[in-house]
Amino acid sequence: MCGIVAYIGEKNCVPILLEGLQRLEYRGYDSAGLALVKDGELGVYKKAGKVAELVRSLDSMNGTLESTLGMGHTRWATHGEPNDVNAHPHWDNSKEIAVIHNGIIENYQAIKTKLLQDGHTFSTATDTEVLAHLIGAMYEKVGDLCSAVRLALSEVDGTYGIVVLSKRHPDRIIAARKGSPIILGVGEGENFVASDAAAIVDHTRQVVYLEDGEVAELTREGFRTMTIDDVRTEKVIEEITFDISQIERGGYEHFMLKEINEQPETIRDAMRGRLLVDEGDVMLGGLQHVMGRLLSARRIIISACGTSWHAGLVGEYIFEQIAKIPTEVEYASEFRYRNPLVNIDDVLFVISQSGETADTLAAMREAKRKGATALGIVNVVGSTIARESDGGVYVHAGPEIGVASTKAFTSQLTVISLIALMLARQRGMTKEDGVALARELESLPEKARQLLKNTEMIKAIAEEFKNAKNFLYLGRGANFPVALEGALKLKEISYIHAEGYPAAEMKHGPIALIDENMPVVFVVPKDAIYEKVISNLEEVRARRGRIIAVANEDDHEIEGLAEFVIRVPRTYGFFGPILNVIPLQLLSYYMAVARGTDVDQPRNLAKSVTVE
Repeated sequence: MCGIVAYIGEKNCVPILLEGLQRLEYRGYDSAGLALVKDGELGVYKKAGKVAELVRSLDSMNGTLESTLGMGHTRWATHGEPNDVNAHPHWDNSKEIAVIHNGIIENYQAIKTKLLQDGHTFSTATDTEVLAHLIGAMYEKVGDLCSAVRLALSEVDGTYGIVVLSKRHPDRIIAARKGSPIILGVGEGENFVASDAAAIVDHTRQVVYLEDGEVAELTREGFRTMTIDDVRTEKVIEEITFDISQIERGGYEHFMLKEINEQPETIRDAMRGRLLVDEGDVMLGGLQHVMGRLLSARRIIISACGTSWHAGLVGEYIFEQIAKIPTEVEYASEFRYRNPLVNIDDVLFVISQSGETADTLAAMREAKRKGATALGIVNVVGSTIARESDGGVYVHAGPEIGVASTKAFTSQLTVISLIALMLARQRGMTKEDGVALARELESLPEKARQLLKNTEMIKAIAEEFKNAKNFLYLGRGANFPVALEGALKLKEISYIHAEGYPAAEMKHGPIALIDENMPVVFVVPKDAIYEKVISNLEEVRARRGRIIAVANEDDHEIEGLAEFVIRVPRTYGFFGPILNVIPLQLLSYYMAVARGTDVDQPRNLAKSVTVE
């Protein structure tokens, strides 16, 4: 979750590190800090708050900071409240070694107790300081920084992506990973470490992905990698493919608004080269080698967290109704711990924007351990899930910087639809029916574009309800997960309490909340269960609830029933969520703007959840 960036070379690294931290701030923004090695000294500079607070603190210092070796960190707090003291980097006991860390050291208390007995003193509540002291203790025994890191990590339980500097070694950086992403950036006379390629793409496009249990030693001239047990490993240098413009706002006030408006293109990109409209079929290269297992699957299991879990819930409808395969959806955080009944003829799809989500990654590994085929639907190329899964599909949404996911969600739904159509055709769907579905998928980008042109009603609704304390979101069928996602978005960025329910369940409890002050959002497209949802809407109307309807453009009946109507183009029912969620994303966005909250970096959240 935290952001990590480090540099060794001939340039002044301070502006490189600060720029990198600003690009990584979506991964955590409770505090930020730098560690710099220069003239035999190791300086640590850190500040609670966002990176801008660290920059202001550095600007207030006398003189200009310069160094050719340094590292930076932006934190999402786990152990210890977000303040100056608990901010990273952390010293060892001698204050000659500094560590930055993403992850959780689960046995830090036991290690700390032993170190206290050995005379160490601690100044923070963090697990990272304990790790720094452990590395320092190992260094005193072996006198070699890389060996000290390896030996310390051999005693650690938990997850980590770490970078280590020492004033005794101004010619090297040590990095390691287990469960938290670390990449190496390879340059000429300079090298980098980062938790995300966004931090270094301005300086190099040549990267190496560390695997779990690997340690890297970087100098100005190059790098070497090894296991914690000191077995050398060989790495392949890969190239970053995204463009720097994709991680800039491009004239939009917020990344979230930019990413919402990118969805016509990202939906198209998810289908590009894959959807064979004239054949009514789909070609997905990442699944071809497992097609036999997919077609013979007894059931599909989808496991994910948060927004990706909502995509999985829609996927359950799509897989069962289009591909006719029994499908179950599991919270990854629960799946991994309940000894799930998984068989070798099951196929597990894990969905993750980052491809690094800790719980989702663990669920995938658990399914593989039990013999199931484990496949990934991820956005980030080269991510851990992409590398460790048996196969899968990239969603090609491009970097998503806004913490509240938008374009990744609709791209996930598009990819799920492609997979379902591909399986349906292989399992006997006629070409005629396949062509009809393919043409409908092909029409979605343009329909999304038209939808995004009409936002005035959504802005008016946001202004009307910006001071509301609660919201209900209701939908049925494949649009029940859309209601969940709409409620989640509102909670995430506007801090308004919101709940999503199946519309028919509203009368089994939540209807007690309905009065003239309760805004209720209905997702009510003209589909096979339209009349059922209208009946539920009437129940709310009878209790004077304030109704906001997301309805199709040709629905004239809704005008007399809802106080506000947001229009969306009509599409095939199970593809509807791809369009129906977009107005709810916009509603959350404009509500947050009206309330003055931090849209892109909402409190307590971070983009990539790489800890439990």
